[in-house]
Amino acid sequence: MSSDSDLTARARIRDAAIALFTERGIAGATIRDIAQAAGVSSGLLRHHFGSKEGLRDACDEWALSQIAQMQMRFIDNQALGAVLPEALVFQHYLVRSLMDGSARGAAMFAWAVERGEQWLAETDLRTSDPQAFAAVLGALKLGMFLMRDQLSAVLGEDVSEPHGHLRMTRASVEIFSQPLLTPEQADRTLQELDRLERSWTGEKGPWQMPSMPTD
Repeated sequence: MSSDSDLTARARIRDAAIALFTERGIAGATIRDIAQAAGVSSGLLRHHFGSKEGLRDACDEWALSQIAQMQMRFIDNQALGAVLPEALVFQHYLVRSLMDGSARGAAMFAWAVERGEQWLAETDLRTSDPQAFAAVLGALKLGMFLMRDQLSAVLGEDVSEPHGHLRMTRASVEIFSQPLLTPEQADRTLQELDRLERSWTGEKGPWQMPSMPTD
């Protein structure tokens, strides 16, 4: 049976790993660095998690479970969980996990898309393709975190810090709270997309994006 100190050490290691993995990426954070940050020995870290990959899997699972709980609170209470400080930590970690090619990070995104489809079914929002709607919405939200450096440079403050993050989140709420296209513009664009889809239906082979000009 594990003692309370063992459980506390495990949590400290996990929290230190999440912080270093987010800052440096999986390859850049060593077992020794994580153990030192957690105030434990490398041997104790290996005792709890086996290896860095085992630790990474545990961090991914923990972060995903925390984000899932926050999303459920959002659905139940209609409160924007993204403004919570703990949400900020886990969002940045999971984005970094996706960038590093984590299988669990990819599973997290797929899970979020499924949750998004369920949410859509309970709203009055209109879409001809709920899966694509949820997936693109998720990608748009993740894009804010993937472009953290560019956003920080333009806004003049770090969007991974609380004030910058709140400023970024406020802008996203304002964007999503009002239409950017008039109904007429949206209808014309959708009609053109329908026309293009019909024109491609009869073509042989996969459709490819046109080549960009070289001059």
